[in-house]
Amino acid sequence: MKQGAQGSAGAEVPGVELPGGQVRVPQQAGAADAGRVRPGASAEVRGEHTHSEPAPPAAPRSRPVVQRSSVRGQIVDALRAALVAGDLRPGEVYSAPVLGERFGVSATPVREAMQQLALEGAVEVVPNRGFRVVERGARELAELAEVRALIEVPVMLRLARTVPAERWAELRPLAEATVRAASSGCRATYAESDRGFHRAVLSLSGNEQLVQVAEDLHRRAQWPLVGSGPGMRGRADLVADAHEHTALLDALIARDLDVVRALVGEHFAGAG
Repeated sequence: MKQGAQGSAGAEVPGVELPGGQVRVPQQAGAADAGRVRPGASAEVRGEHTHSEPAPPAAPRSRPVVQRSSVRGQIVDALRAALVAGDLRPGEVYSAPVLGERFGVSATPVREAMQQLALEGAVEVVPNRGFRVVERGARELAELAEVRALIEVPVMLRLARTVPAERWAELRPLAEATVRAASSGCRATYAESDRGFHRAVLSLSGNEQLVQVAEDLHRRAQWPLVGSGPGMRGRADLVADAHEHTALLDALIARDLDVVRALVGEHFAGAG
């Protein structure tokens, strides 16, 4: 600490040493040079701010990494797969604590995941009990197929006219992956692969909103019907459905619009 400066009354006032060896004199009432900093001090050193100069932001605090959203997302995916596979049966009520034990987590992320599925229309809340899997009939499935066709057929026909053959060829591995998934006989595995292929096709439109709407309809069309068991659609049905993807790619590459229209319509009609 350097020697203090003299105040106006002759009393010595302690000085505060600043970076660079400068000394700031604390303000005193009636002092002519109150709060003055020795010549050469900048506005930043003085701590002054103009109206155009925002105050410096507070130093950010380090926060722990929260994994809840990640856990909830995994539970959502697991519950969706269980719905498609028929492990969660239409009309049945499931509680969050019981499902939490099944997945090895607490009831909280399961409850949050079930709320997401409720927003999607897959389940409905049953007060003080849990969540009931929504019961759907053949009519709802037919309506979903009709809406999907109204959305996707015109888009695919437009893409068939504009997308070059080499771009369609790039989707061949995805189409072949659906065949392998269908061959496994697992409806949940095939459902995910099926959505992936359709999402890739529609993404060529460049319309992200369309892709999201179509995928939501597609996901709902994959839920089981009332009275259906895990094996309602057998392995042979899944394989036949998957081969329609490769046939659709062939038609798109050849720009055969009539075949594209027919294949997409049949594909949606038989998806349930």
